[in-house]
Amino acid sequence: MPLPLVWLGAGLTAIYAANKLSEKAQKYQGEVQHFPGESDVYVEPADGAIICCGVYEFFDHSGIFVEDSVIELHGSGLIKSVSYDRFLGDRSGEKAFVACDAQYRPLCDPDIVHKAVSRLYEYSEYDLINNNCHKFVWDCLSPYGERVTTFADLNRVLSNYFGSAIHWQPVRRF
Repeated sequence: MPLPLVWLGAGLTAIYAANKLSEKAQKYQGEVQHFPGESDVYVEPADGAIICCGVYEFFDHSGIFVEDSVIELHGSGLIKSVSYDRFLGDRSGEKAFVACDAQYRPLCDPDIVHKAVSRLYEYSEYDLINNNCHKFVWDCLSPYGERVTTFADLNRVLSNYFGSAIHWQPVRRF
């Protein structure tokens, strides 16, 4: 049975390599200046800030910061508000990161809070490709329904929306 493990290892290696190539492309295109973990300037998130955390070093999970909690699309399909610690729970990272501009100010939009809160406890058929946490965050910002599948897609649309390279800064614990 070692062959399935070899396939799994090869698949994870391919995902990791693709992520690294994507990161280089996003830096070159000016969409992202700092990826999560690349800067040690801590930032306090503001209501409506987009935050993310790592999931087992291969994936990223995103949500919207509102009143000392995070509104997220959970893998069960439930849109819910969780504490900062719960947002990080069962994931690989010990830190969350907030999307900021070049002056390390959280990128926020007043409407994102209202849209996220209005969707609390709604069920949305979760799909890893077509309807995931990144898509939820983007749908709360934009009415255009643009396809957002990966963290790279989220970075691209956020950079375009805010007209700024994204600086993913570690969240200062409150």
